[in-house]
Amino acid sequence: PTVPSSVVCPGYSVGYIKNTTDGFIASLKIAGTPCNIYGTDIADLTLSVSFDTADRLHVHVQDTAGKQYQIPSSVLPLDSSHKTGKARSSLQFDYSQDKASGFGFRVKRGSEIIFDTTGYPLIFEDKYIEVTSKLPADANIYGIGEAPDFFRRDTTNTIKTLWNREAAGEFGKNSYGSHTVYLELRGDSFHGVYLHNSHGMDIVLANNTIQYRILGGTADFYFFNGPSALDVISQYTELVGRPYRVPYWALGLHNCRYGYKSVYEVNEVIANYSKANIPLEAVWSDVDYMDNGRGFTFDPVNYPLSEMQKQLEALHANNQRRVLIVHPAIQHNVSYDPYARGATNDVFVKNPDGSEYITQVWPGYSVLPDWFAKNTDSWWGGELTRFLDEVSVDGLWIDMNEPSTFCVGSCGSGRPADEVPPYPWTVDPQPHRPVNFSNHLLAPPYSIHQALVELSDSTIETTAINAQGVAEFYTHNLYGYMHSKSTYNFLASYRPNTRPFLLSPTTFAGSGKYVSHWVGDNHSSFFDLRVSISSMLDFGIFGIPMMGADICGFEDDTTEELCARWVEVGAFYPFARDHNMYGAIPQELYRWPTVAEAGRRALGIRYSLLPYIYTHLQNSVEKGWPLARALVFEFPHVADTAGIDTQFLVGDALLISPVLTEGETSVDAFFPRSIWYDWYDYSAINGANANVTLDSPLEHVNVHIRGGRILPGQVPALTTADSRKGEFFLIVAADENNHAVGSLYYDDGETFDTPHRWIDLSYNDNVLTIKQVKGSYQILPCLSKITLLGVGDVQTVMVNDVHVAATIAHTNGASLIEGLCLDLNSNAVISFDF
Repeated sequence: PTVPSSVVCPGYSVGYIKNTTDGFIASLKIAGTPCNIYGTDIADLTLSVSFDTADRLHVHVQDTAGKQYQIPSSVLPLDSSHKTGKARSSLQFDYSQDKASGFGFRVKRGSEIIFDTTGYPLIFEDKYIEVTSKLPADANIYGIGEAPDFFRRDTTNTIKTLWNREAAGEFGKNSYGSHTVYLELRGDSFHGVYLHNSHGMDIVLANNTIQYRILGGTADFYFFNGPSALDVISQYTELVGRPYRVPYWALGLHNCRYGYKSVYEVNEVIANYSKANIPLEAVWSDVDYMDNGRGFTFDPVNYPLSEMQKQLEALHANNQRRVLIVHPAIQHNVSYDPYARGATNDVFVKNPDGSEYITQVWPGYSVLPDWFAKNTDSWWGGELTRFLDEVSVDGLWIDMNEPSTFCVGSCGSGRPADEVPPYPWTVDPQPHRPVNFSNHLLAPPYSIHQALVELSDSTIETTAINAQGVAEFYTHNLYGYMHSKSTYNFLASYRPNTRPFLLSPTTFAGSGKYVSHWVGDNHSSFFDLRVSISSMLDFGIFGIPMMGADICGFEDDTTEELCARWVEVGAFYPFARDHNMYGAIPQELYRWPTVAEAGRRALGIRYSLLPYIYTHLQNSVEKGWPLARALVFEFPHVADTAGIDTQFLVGDALLISPVLTEGETSVDAFFPRSIWYDWYDYSAINGANANVTLDSPLEHVNVHIRGGRILPGQVPALTTADSRKGEFFLIVAADENNHAVGSLYYDDGETFDTPHRWIDLSYNDNVLTIKQVKGSYQILPCLSKITLLGVGDVQTVMVNDVHVAATIAHTNGASLIEGLCLDLNSNAVISFDF
């Protein structure tokens, strides 16, 4: 519920104003009788306005007494290196005082108002904050999550609830992570808004407004000028943290299943991928490998340590990788060393009375690490050290860190510390406990629209206490972020010059600094396939570009058709993994001939374009830009792209137009005004801002190259390491002016301190220029092939004014030039005669 219409909240009036070097501060005082609708109105507030950078404005309303919970900078540091001042800012701030509604403010970009709270009273209570801003009719809003949804948000009646929970693909419902940032498109320009607050909240889009209903904290807003979508995302990630540098091998295909019975069955899966000639980069294991669900252990019968070590050695010999799942939950058992060491170091979450908070998770009765406790990081690192010293796997999947639990409250309190339940154990279904409305930590007066009965359902109870004496109610949405940060920092120190790979279901602002992500427990359905594209695009906004969904679906049985169509999409997710549920039918990509063929074709494109993909991921690291992009990000001036989420771009040049409907063998694909070249036969489509119907038999996905772009690639193999040995090629897709541009970034793909090389590529008037920009990394394979699209029939080739021998073929207006061997470490000018 929102504030009842019968209740009139007075808002606030502005008192003193004091200028600062980068803005000003002002006092706000409640302007009338407190309404106390969902808590106690706070009478005295402080407004701080800071012009941080030329394109970022910070507006913060907080209680003057400083009692409201705020995210500690030690937990999530924000960029504070720039203080531009008002004169150099592209954004303007003003405020007004209304008799009916009190203080309101506006943020402007030139003459355009991009955020406007005037006319709506600010409500600021200890357990409820409400901020409302006007929106244009039928606004184009993107972001705010995490929840499975269509990419362009419905602004007529949408409630986005932010409260982290493990969820199985419930459309529109709050799920694993919490992200307040959004982009809005007006005309052909984007701007962005971020609220820095860890409390549960509803963000409501309705009645031409966006309304924040927050369960406490402060109203801490950042505004980003853009004007492009990539600019906004860059400005946001500059604030919260740029995405981490993933190792090159993470770009390969991953395979997992919850339900592999033994290490020997996993060995068979590895062999079957090889027999089917389908790339397989990394092999994963879910909880099956553990001894009775306990972390840092191995099932002595089905996954004995010695066999796991042999498997890892064999994988590494074949340039393949191994990833294992690790949970934060620790079995409450004094004979279990990780618990005993943790208890000694006082690292676990507590009940209000100071006793350990004991819940139920996979190992049975379990405790949970308290990431605020001073010894937790060193204890956690110690457990991971012992684990990785035994099996030095290449990556970790840190799961269940919402955190997810199987009972409500400290259901294990009072049980003996040496009690070990039988395995596998089950939770007896119990009627839901009566809701304690008198405890506002358990049942706050304003009830956000989360999908479960209580905030504490399926997670830590909100009354649990961390080492700083703060209740889970205030910090819940930070748990997975802090788990990710701790684990990443450990791995970066354990292997000091090796890039970690981490996958986490739970994320928050800034999580992209530490982890990759996937959509979680989706369903094997065409609808979930379609929505996975939106989720992938969402996380590009959230600053977590390494994102995907379980290919073929996790829950329920997939079908041959669905799995084929899914791999045709999943091959182009930034993070590509096939994974499914215990009890469902097997769905490795070799199980059906059509799926295997669809996988070979689509993954063949992915592996061919690994240098192109890696180059764009380096742009993510340096600028925050997403790898997977909505059409509207590249073509904001084309109104019809605003709602398209059934196609997507990989980088700025590769358009994927998949079939997302059962039984279809064609797809209506939208082509913005440009020249687009078919990946397979190089035929051209002159985009006219309209749909084109494309044939799409079951084993085929439509892929088009955007005119005006140059794509670097290498001859592919079945692993990324072997693909890096392949000769390079360039695809030069000329635009209507016979121009094209591109770039190539390359390094060793593994270390932090690797040399690197940036190369600019340009094509103008029948001349291709390769220009060294910076770096000293030595690229060993030579450039052996250049494909020119849309230029006509090349007859001869000159390199640096010298004719070179080459094999030249022509098809559909394209010229395929092979037999070259050009050094990519040197500048070159390549001219073509027709």
